[in-house]
Amino acid sequence: MGSAAAAGLAFTVGAASAFLSQQHQLKGLKLRLDRCEQKDRSEHQRHVDLANQQRLHWELLSKAMEDPSLAAVLDTSGGTIPPGKHRQFLFANALYTNALLSYRIGNVSRVQLFGHLRGTLQNPIFREYWEMTRAARASLEEDSIEAQVGRMVDNLLHDLDEADTDEWWVVGTPPD
Repeated sequence: MGSAAAAGLAFTVGAASAFLSQQHQLKGLKLRLDRCEQKDRSEHQRHVDLANQQRLHWELLSKAMEDPSLAAVLDTSGGTIPPGKHRQFLFANALYTNALLSYRIGNVSRVQLFGHLRGTLQNPIFREYWEMTRAARASLEEDSIEAQVGRMVDNLLHDLDEADTDEWWVVGTPPD
């Protein structure tokens, strides 16, 4: 075999090898892209599921706020909270749950959630609701988003109570 033929064969083998290598890389990239797209679809579906759950939660709380006999089903205080106050607590729960959902699905950042809740904590009824539900929050998984946000609110409430200023909108350190 002549040197030209050997060079041609070497070139062909090299080109085929490069082609196969590129095909392998493309296949790997396609698999990674497919996994990313699947993850995006799963994340989107999780957000849809959370929004649907929030809507159902609101519908149930609305019925309970409208009908004291239904609100009694949600009363964990053994009837020690007057019905009007209990409806206020149910509404406070709906407001908090809505803020938490907004954060979980990415509509607001953690800093924005912090600012919103700092304002919400100016309301004495919400503060009373928050204190009443402390035991329920203690049962949350420590690393869950709900538990993390709950600790953030507890710390913020402490900072607000200890603040030397009436300018509540500057109290506390927003999260990173």
